[in-house]
Amino acid sequence: MTDDRTVEQGSDRYNAREVEPRWQKAWAEKGTFRTRNDDPRPKFYVMEMFPYPSGRIHIGHGRNYVMGDVLARYKRMKGFNVLHPMGWDAFGLPAENAAIERGIHPREWTYENIASMREQLQLLGLSLDWNREIATCDPSYYVEQQRIFLDFLDHGLAYRKESEVNWDPVDNTVLANEQVIDGRGWRSGALVERRKLSQWFLRITDFAQELLDGLDTLERWPEKVRLMQRNWIGRSEGMEVLFEFVRGCAPEGVGAVKVYTTRPDTLFGASFLALSPDHPLARQLAQDNEELAAFIAECKKGGTSAEEIETQEKLGFYTGLKVVHPLDAERTVPVYVANFVLMDYGTGAIFGCPAHDQRDLDFARKYKLPVVPVVLPPDADPETFAIGDEAYDGDGALFNSGFMDGMSVPDAKEAVARQLERFRVGREPQGTRKVNFRLRDWGVSRQRYWGCPIPIIHCESCGPVGVPRDQLPVTLPEDVTFDRPGNPLDRAAAWRDVACPKCGKPARRETDTMDTFVDSSWYYLRYASDNVEKPLDKAAVAHWLPVDQYIGGIEHAILHLLYSRFFTRALKACGRVDVAEPFAGLFTQGMIVHESYKDQDGRWLFPEEVKREADGRAVKIADGTPVTVLPPEKMSKSKRNVVAPEVVADTYGVDCARWFMLSDTPPERDSEWTQSGIEGAWRFVQRVWRLVNEAIEYGASAGTAKPEAFGDVALNLRRATHGLVSTVAEDVERLRFNVAVAHVHEFANVFGSAIAQARKVDTVPADLAFALREAGEMLTCVVAPMIPHLAEECWKHLGHEGLVAEAGWPVVEDALLQNDSVTLPVQINGKKRDDIVVPREATPAEIEAAVLKLEAVQRVLEGRAPKRVIVVPQRIVNVVA
Repeated sequence: MTDDRTVEQGSDRYNAREVEPRWQKAWAEKGTFRTRNDDPRPKFYVMEMFPYPSGRIHIGHGRNYVMGDVLARYKRMKGFNVLHPMGWDAFGLPAENAAIERGIHPREWTYENIASMREQLQLLGLSLDWNREIATCDPSYYVEQQRIFLDFLDHGLAYRKESEVNWDPVDNTVLANEQVIDGRGWRSGALVERRKLSQWFLRITDFAQELLDGLDTLERWPEKVRLMQRNWIGRSEGMEVLFEFVRGCAPEGVGAVKVYTTRPDTLFGASFLALSPDHPLARQLAQDNEELAAFIAECKKGGTSAEEIETQEKLGFYTGLKVVHPLDAERTVPVYVANFVLMDYGTGAIFGCPAHDQRDLDFARKYKLPVVPVVLPPDADPETFAIGDEAYDGDGALFNSGFMDGMSVPDAKEAVARQLERFRVGREPQGTRKVNFRLRDWGVSRQRYWGCPIPIIHCESCGPVGVPRDQLPVTLPEDVTFDRPGNPLDRAAAWRDVACPKCGKPARRETDTMDTFVDSSWYYLRYASDNVEKPLDKAAVAHWLPVDQYIGGIEHAILHLLYSRFFTRALKACGRVDVAEPFAGLFTQGMIVHESYKDQDGRWLFPEEVKREADGRAVKIADGTPVTVLPPEKMSKSKRNVVAPEVVADTYGVDCARWFMLSDTPPERDSEWTQSGIEGAWRFVQRVWRLVNEAIEYGASAGTAKPEAFGDVALNLRRATHGLVSTVAEDVERLRFNVAVAHVHEFANVFGSAIAQARKVDTVPADLAFALREAGEMLTCVVAPMIPHLAEECWKHLGHEGLVAEAGWPVVEDALLQNDSVTLPVQINGKKRDDIVVPREATPAEIEAAVLKLEAVQRVLEGRAPKRVIVVPQRIVNVVA
């Protein structure tokens, strides 16, 4: 962009390059955004999901921070004590990979990135309390995390067990199910293996029902997020049913298999029973069956996630065993070991009803098992109804089901439950009602260096022993190397080998570190404390929590948010906090997207390497060769479709970037970054600057008393001004930032028309002069949360000594909101030229007469009569010249 975007101060253009750093310095020197816990004003806590310090940020990262900043600044003006903090989600595998690739320590790489990203975020003019900045990799942060772990251990909420995990053989670490994509590690791309490892777990399942019930109280969360969490928790009501083995066919001591089902009504459609490869009976049978052992080994090659298991080919191994049907002693059902049955859901055994479950149908077709429909769709003929390639999982009436024939599904569930509860297999009822959850306990062990050390010492005599609290924090050793695969902590003998705190015998530290989701599950509690010696201050948490508005991406809808909700409940159970729900309001913003570009060699290009020709073609600036333009997508450093905030700040100014991010689309949707869009934002920022300065020129001086009466022009401007204050306040409260921007645009037209009236006269009437001054003042305050640097400069030019960031939100005169006028856009030959404010009840003839007096209309008509004037009442006026 050429230098005419910024010119020397004193001209009629706003000089962002000079102004913005000056006001950022003023805010910092005065400590404008520092928050005190003892401030008597009502609290408002707004935060955005903190970033991972992976390198330099691009403008796409800034949208959620700008949204949060608008809300924070607005709430300060409304009289709230606002907490708006920032920190860094700083542990994790990328730092170790960087250490390997660059030959530097993860700490060095991380803190270099933090310094760069902090500078870039500060460039955006965010009203953050940097005094509360935290980094999860700092011992002053994770010492409290280690105390929390020991609290959980003391209260039975942390435990160790052997379990199957997803193992990435390249990154040499456990992966969460969500980090396995199409059977491969999300970072390395390596085929994931299943391994059995001793892992530390947190008992999130203890809170499953409470977490589910709590979703009903989160009225300011997106419904789609609440639904995703409900599905993840996965409460189901069903029955545990005992299937007895045919006498003499099962191993000694095994009499029956317990199956959990949510559809006991379909029992008469059962055609097989399937065991998980990890079921104790499957493992017992495999000891004497090499083929079964090989099948089980093959099943373990994939990931452990339910999603992956659901989508893989359904495979089974017939054990040769049969069970008796629980409702028909004359029927037997074959027993398979199947790769799609999970041991950690229900009992690790299912009965298959192929007609009414697609997974079971696929299995039955493959192994030529019977498919017996038992739920008849409405209006279907029981004589001809059959199952094809798709199972029927809808509602209907039972048939082919003995005593349940003709019943609805709910009635059949109740009837079969009563029937099974009456019979016994040995000492147990054949059926027992049971509530189950899909949610599993949270495995938090990770086999890597750059994470929070788990404060445990393993002793052969005493078992796992918590590190004494007076020895915390357990810090990471510095002298480690990354020249070999695996966890460097396993090789750090001087750090690893210690004496047992209980018996004094030789022992070993836990070398696994915590999942980084643990780091982010309580950071919002840390922000509440302004005392580094009390990282988790119960009184501070009680004051600030819950967070009034949390802003972040939809990709964190399940794990991070669910884990955070668990953490507050677990800490409450330990007596550490009194809050259950951490986030009262949640907003999931859309992304900033941008075109991406490739040159003729297939190399990705940065936007600044590309220019558009007059005919629309894209060419490479360096040599003029053609460039392939690809559709807009999420900004990504790998595809180079990123825009650096420094470039935007230097060319257009930060406020232009902020205005564009807020204006283009609803904030929950993706927004495309375009050259025309940012230039349009630049033009409007300049327009606001001109409007305020013209209001100073033609308006009353500061402190002028309000006239007793106002003429039409002044009154219409005052109504528009006070209406703007009211509507933008409502828009910001509802996070409708794009609507707020649209209202400011509309007001600018009215304001501009009033200024044009003032220019026409030699002496501006006192009522209009007052209204112009008031409009300039109020417009400055209204845009201050959105374009704060410009607002500060306008505020100064208006003669104020203090900061607009510390000013109050304008007070509205309610009488002016009783709007008996309407603003109509005026088009000439289909192109908008002006706006006009007319009485709401004005007739079309009156509106036409007023429009023909407008300077913009007269300039186009040049004294001629218009061919036609089309008035759409309370909508628009179109003049055909």
